Amino acid sequence: MAIDPLKTVGQNTPRIDAYERVTGQATYTRDIKLPGMLYARVLRSNVPHAMIRRIDTSKAEALPGVRAVMTHETHKIPYGSGSISGGRQYSDAHKDITTRLRYTFNDHVRYVGEPVAAVAAVNRHVAEEALQLIEIDYEELPFVLDVEEAIEPGAPEIWSGGNIAHDSENRQQPIGGRTGDLEAGFAEADQIFEDRFTTQFVQDAQMEPRSALAHWEGDKLILHTPTQGVSNCRHDTARDLGLEDHQVQVICQYMGGGFGDKNGNYYFDLIAAAFARDLGVPVMVELSRKDDWLATHGRWHTVQDYRVGVKDDGTVTAIQLNGLSGMGPYLRRSGNVAGMDVYACENTEKSILPVHTNRVVSGNFRAPTYPQGYFGIESMMDEVAYKLGIDPVQFALKNMVRPTETKQFTNFTLDQCIEQGAELFDWANRWKPEPGSGEGPIKRGAGMAFMMFNARLGASSAILRVNAEGRYTVYVGVTDIGPGAKTTMSMLAAEELGVPLSDVDIVWGDSDRCPYSVGESGSRCTMMTGYAVVEAARDLKRQIAENGMPQGDSVLIASATPAPTTNGKLREGFGAHFVEVEVDTHLGDVRVTKYVTVHESGRILNPLPALDQIRGAVIQGIGQALTEDLRYDSRNGQPLTSGYYWGRHLTHLDVPQIENVFIETDDGLGPYGAKTVGESGIIIAPVAVANAVYNAIGHRMRDLPITRDKILEVVA
Repeated sequence: MAIDPLKTVGQNTPRIDAYERVTGQATYTRDIKLPGMLYARVLRSNVPHAMIRRIDTSKAEALPGVRAVMTHETHKIPYGSGSISGGRQYSDAHKDITTRLRYTFNDHVRYVGEPVAAVAAVNRHVAEEALQLIEIDYEELPFVLDVEEAIEPGAPEIWSGGNIAHDSENRQQPIGGRTGDLEAGFAEADQIFEDRFTTQFVQDAQMEPRSALAHWEGDKLILHTPTQGVSNCRHDTARDLGLEDHQVQVICQYMGGGFGDKNGNYYFDLIAAAFARDLGVPVMVELSRKDDWLATHGRWHTVQDYRVGVKDDGTVTAIQLNGLSGMGPYLRRSGNVAGMDVYACENTEKSILPVHTNRVVSGNFRAPTYPQGYFGIESMMDEVAYKLGIDPVQFALKNMVRPTETKQFTNFTLDQCIEQGAELFDWANRWKPEPGSGEGPIKRGAGMAFMMFNARLGASSAILRVNAEGRYTVYVGVTDIGPGAKTTMSMLAAEELGVPLSDVDIVWGDSDRCPYSVGESGSRCTMMTGYAVVEAARDLKRQIAENGMPQGDSVLIASATPAPTTNGKLREGFGAHFVEVEVDTHLGDVRVTKYVTVHESGRILNPLPALDQIRGAVIQGIGQALTEDLRYDSRNGQPLTSGYYWGRHLTHLDVPQIENVFIETDDGLGPYGAKTVGESGIIIAPVAVANAVYNAIGHRMRDLPITRDKILEVVA
């Protein structure tokens, strides 16, 4: 489908803050220095499950340079966004949920890494020394790390009432539901296949270490923190501290990666705010790199049991999924598993239990429910295709979801993504009908996967101003976590106003100076806040047409808070990935030799970062497939692989060439038809790699990551 070219949108545009970033002039949270500022560090539990019988901070308090020590005995601050249940406790209708409310410090510690105390001192070195002087007497309790063991009768209880997580309505029930008639679907099948797949906890591993700087002006808190959503962080922080939203100002001018779970406040924001209020001076809380791994949140691990009914001609008649999601001791996010709806099967059932364990807390990470879910469902379907003797590409085209009278899309290109990807990749010649075939220890194989990801619409706000000199200023509450949001918003304004990009300035990342933004998560920022920018620009153009340009010191101001809808239609981004791998069956090494992606993300507003977003997401997905894992010692509950080295994140030496093609469309919605980009690229990367490994060695790898030992075990 051809789209009409635009003047500014659609052109390769360097980021407007690129110079500041690459020259080191950009000011990140840790770069800010205020007069009289103190530094704070956090002490963490070194046991997986215990009650604190006694905590003695006297030696730490006596250390020269220490200004204050904080524990559960001195500060009982609710951390509402730290758990779904806790986040609702402020409503009278949910008072009974307070039993599972999370606080910044808890006398009942439930994982290694849980905050137990904090020290504010004249510098970070004194603060760190003081942490070592705090004495804690733990009453250690039985712990459980495995999600299946956690729901067995007699398992150690992390919370009273069992380890199945309570949702936001205080219910212990599975996520999911039924469509059609599952029993009839299995009765219609000629063959029924069953299998189990598991995925691991994966840490976000952003480059910028976490921190928060707080200071007070009277009864108003000013908080500098690396957040993906200044509006949401302001609201959460105000709620937890018992303030009104207008009493909190959140500022994030630059940040070093988000990847999903920062669209709200964090416990260290609250610690910084409490210290600053008590001491009357600015306080910077800094997390170490190990803290990043053990005390922030990553992708939840899963166990997925599938049962699939299929006819001999390859038509899928029924899909059933029973799964478990490991959430750690607090339910910060849903624990859902996505992917089944990419298939057209009418008879389905999904049941996912979020389960508490004594592991690190899980949360959102780039397409939160998708990579683990797509790994399960598309590994299963790849296996079914082979068992039936059907090319996986043909199986996908036969069974993928398509528009129907009851399921309408704003536009649909999934089949085009698959077909074009297969041609670009040369699937017919790279894929082996007989997995594992070929002489010698070096085996090559090809795999593929396909996806769709919701390109939702919703409310957000923007303000535009023009002065007599013809300078346009965009006010948006965005922060830039990687995709270049500031540049995108400026481009949208310039395009709609019909002015050069150089005439547009932008004010961002400050909750006092900017209107509400949905935040940069769920790949929503461009579609929602970007659309608000376009609408505000249209309003400003109308004002200029009616009144002329402002004169002298006057200005014209326009604003918009649109809430567009799709009128019941599904709005999705689509994609397909094709991968070739080389497996050394003597050493267990896997090397990606070719990677092709085709994505339909509506109109591409800025091709330069859009391509980088797909590539970066694919790299993260390959890491999830092959190397990354937070492993635990089952004997003592200690994490073993925290940190970049032990977590085995990919380096430049590990990264293959990634060829990406965009199919551009304009469905008339969003800002010039733009859809999701940032999260789409990671969704099917793990399963595409896994399917290629199967094609290479002839053994299905059902458990991520696909490490050397696992390959050597199956090929032995």
